[in-house]
Amino acid sequence: MRKIISFMHISLDGFVAGPNGEMNWIKVDEELFDHISKRIGEGDTALYGRVTYQMMEDYWPTAADKPTASKHDIDHSKWYKKAQKLVLSKTMKGADLTNTKIISDNLSDNINEIKQQPGEDILLFGSPTATHSLIQLNLIDGYWLFVNPIILGRGIPLFTDIKDKIKLKLLTTKQFTSGVTELNYIVDKE
Repeated sequence: MRKIISFMHISLDGFVAGPNGEMNWIKVDEELFDHISKRIGEGDTALYGRVTYQMMEDYWPTAADKPTASKHDIDHSKWYKKAQKLVLSKTMKGADLTNTKIISDNLSDNINEIKQQPGEDILLFGSPTATHSLIQLNLIDGYWLFVNPIILGRGIPLFTDIKDKIKLKLLTTKQFTSGVTELNYIVDKE
């Protein structure tokens, strides 16, 4: 069965964005991009909330075409174009979207059906609101977190309104020269 893995940059105090959604505190560099690209390259499906999907759709389809495109932009643009995209949204209509399926209702049933289909892990990128919905329904199977060396003090938390404990099993960690630490967890269902 396919797993949903939440991919998220996070502050040391547990925020995924500032109070107004700002993410200018996230540290990224070539070392981090190369590491992330390898893992993302193993996946074939991206899951987004509407806001994150629209940001991605505005940038990634043509990112490789720009004369100043970085290696990361070229690699991720190629991956993005061929990846299946799932978007959680009650307002979007998606009849004409390439490689994109809109999930607007019956979230648990729809996601569980997709998890049963053949394919690789489903990577949930950013999307705090979508992540919160999936956590509430116990649909996230793992957390791939990049802890940034900053304390924001306030903002949008990754974990909020948790009803039941979620036990995790640490799979790997990695320290980057930027000070970012990768924590790769799987949900311990036992």
